Amino acid sequence: MLDKNKKPTACHSDPGFALGRHITIEYYDCASDVLLDKNGVESILLRAARESGAKIVSSSFHQFEPQGVSGVVIIAESHFTVHAWPEHNYAAVDIFTCADNIDLDTAIHSIKVQFSSQRFFISSDQNRGILQPMLGSCMANSDEKVMDRRTLPMAWKKVCENTNPWGMSTSVDVYDCSSDMIKDPDCIKKIISRLCEKLGIVDTENISSVHYDETETAAGFSMTRSIQTSGISGYFAHATHTAYLDIFSCNTYEPRELAEFALSYFGGNHYKMRVTLRQ
Repeated sequence: MLDKNKKPTACHSDPGFALGRHITIEYYDCASDVLLDKNGVESILLRAARESGAKIVSSSFHQFEPQGVSGVVIIAESHFTVHAWPEHNYAAVDIFTCADNIDLDTAIHSIKVQFSSQRFFISSDQNRGILQPMLGSCMANSDEKVMDRRTLPMAWKKVCENTNPWGMSTSVDVYDCSSDMIKDPDCIKKIISRLCEKLGIVDTENISSVHYDETETAAGFSMTRSIQTSGISGYFAHATHTAYLDIFSCNTYEPRELAEFALSYFGGNHYKMRVTLRQ
């Protein structure tokens, strides 16, 4: 049985911030001889972890035949993992950290230099954590249980303070929505106004373009609203009862708060969320 009175580990020492930030990085055009060397790859990840400020606990790496390396560096704050494909001069790296004192940019660029990678990109950047109890079980149009940013275990605000992005993009797919809600154009227009309020956007025109597609395989409403330095668009599929929302704003906001609101508003069962910082 879990001891809820036990002192949190280093990973969970600040529950008011987040339970973790998870980044995946794709490194291309790497030096194949570097990726062929298990000990060398291990040394590279250990060095990146140290330079980022992480506290290393242990590491384990494996050499595949005829080629390829997989490994993990366990840190007090979570882990660094890698799988390398020397035949493609490519390596996939996964960094999970539960502390805000880890310098992820330093780790990412340290690995790039040591792999001699000519190009790389961050394919995923997510905050991870536990939702508040009862969220996701709300009835449509009820705001009583919508997530309050003051109680969020995920704090994108702090991430933005550390990285100072130009803007943030969030994609939310809400599944098993109420048929009545996603088939009502007035409800679709209303949620855009509500999202603008939550984003702190003053939308003077208050006009959404809502279009209905009658195609059998794509029946549903599509919607767009452009606001200065922000924009919201969505598609609402009748056949699958799914709402697809894309939100961009230069204002700092908590993506999960918007996702939970959309889930509640449409009476959905669950959702997927992807967040990208625009820098």
